[in-house]
Amino acid sequence: MNAKATEARAAEFDNLREGEPQASSERAAEPNQEVNLEFILDVPVTLSMEVGRTRVPIRNLLQLNQGSVVELDREAGEPLDVYVNGTLIAHGEVVVVNEKFGIRLTDVISPAERIRKLK
Repeated sequence: MNAKATEARAAEFDNLREGEPQASSERAAEPNQEVNLEFILDVPVTLSMEVGRTRVPIRNLLQLNQGSVVELDREAGEPLDVYVNGTLIAHGEVVVVNEKFGIRLTDVISPAERIRKLK
């Protein structure tokens, strides 16, 4: 590490709320004010569904071939997990839409519950 002392200061960001710029203490005091999220609406995210998981030794993995069956840790009929960028956000069931698979969300995990799982 550099022997010189470095000065740290808080990062400053543009105002994300509609209307006039406000000091950060004023923003925190008005929780009902709308947030302008328009600039992030086109950011792509990865949405994935998980049927189940299993752990297998490499020896067994190398023996897999066409027609092999891998047992998963879920019961048949249990909901699938829905992830956005690797974070569990919902549970759902498989449906067919126009000859393609889809998922019907049956339970969306609240933001508070997602935060609680991070701890």
